[in-house]
Amino acid sequence: MSVAVEIEARSPRRSPGRRSASFAIPLLLVVLLITIIVALTVGAAGIPLSRLPAALGLAGEITAMTVRDQLVLWSIRIPRIAAAAMVGGLLAAAGAIMQGLFRNPLADPALVGVSSGGALAAASAIVFTDSRFGEALRFLQTELLPLAAFAGSLATTAILYGISSRSGRTSIAIFLLAGVAITAIANAGIGLLVFIADDRQLRDITFWMLGSMSGATWTKVAVLAPVLVAGLASCAFIARGLDLLVLGEADAFHGGIDVERLKRISIVMVSAMTGVAVSISGVIGFVGIVVPHLLRLVIGPAHRLLLPASVLLGAVLMVGADTLARTIVAPAEMPIGILTAAVGAPIFLFILLRQRGRAAL
Repeated sequence: MSVAVEIEARSPRRSPGRRSASFAIPLLLVVLLITIIVALTVGAAGIPLSRLPAALGLAGEITAMTVRDQLVLWSIRIPRIAAAAMVGGLLAAAGAIMQGLFRNPLADPALVGVSSGGALAAASAIVFTDSRFGEALRFLQTELLPLAAFAGSLATTAILYGISSRSGRTSIAIFLLAGVAITAIANAGIGLLVFIADDRQLRDITFWMLGSMSGATWTKVAVLAPVLVAGLASCAFIARGLDLLVLGEADAFHGGIDVERLKRISIVMVSAMTGVAVSISGVIGFVGIVVPHLLRLVIGPAHRLLLPASVLLGAVLMVGADTLARTIVAPAEMPIGILTAAVGAPIFLFILLRQRGRAAL
């Protein structure tokens, strides 16, 4: 008895998850700051670290080189970094919410078709507003793209939820399989739009399919920011519900959680985050599945820390990937979706193999 009590008393102090969790947010903030500083200095127009304070307007005298650095930073590089950080945070948070909602680490907005649905809607908006039928709305194309992508993501999520739910219970297997089918349908629709598109429309649609931050502007940053703020605020309200939902819907209900309300809020959040991110960057896969899973291994499954940590790590990953994308084949630019897939796919396979090993036990 005394040995058991002693082991139980010591276990919290020896838990690596708890120690890691206490430092996760500060550490990720530091890593994000370092990543941003590196991204500010690296590019086709390199800015040495010694000139960075002057270029940011923090110190130093104004010279011709300083004016050039300020133009590069404030017109191109800073809005691109800000957009990349917010897109990464939104995709990672959406993945964490979806995995908690469906109690499966393989659930991901891109994997189950939510991103493809948003991309299909955005591609439809591109073709429509650039045609003679939508010519009157062409000047609103920038504003319509986020709305169209959000509507497409919301419709896809609602269809998935309706297909996989019966009598108040959700089948994870049906959810994932339906996601594969909807992804195929959305890709077929995008293929049809590619077939009928002209050269300009084709370039824009290709942008959505490959993923890129090259079109980031302050206007697009302004579109992303309120969604990210609203998403972070909402995460604080659904974290406890997602924790209890892991135990099952019945246990969550008895724990005081309105399960159906939680599902509706989570679905809207995932749709908004994914839809707006897709409208800015195009389809970028594996961020939503890799980031939350890696964090669960380090800090545990508690969503109170997992959700904000996912936002920060997603931002780090996306800013780093975007920096690499615009420098690895300079002066050309590699689509960012290629890099995230190259990193995310092996980790995804590792997750599958790890689950297969557990099933064999």
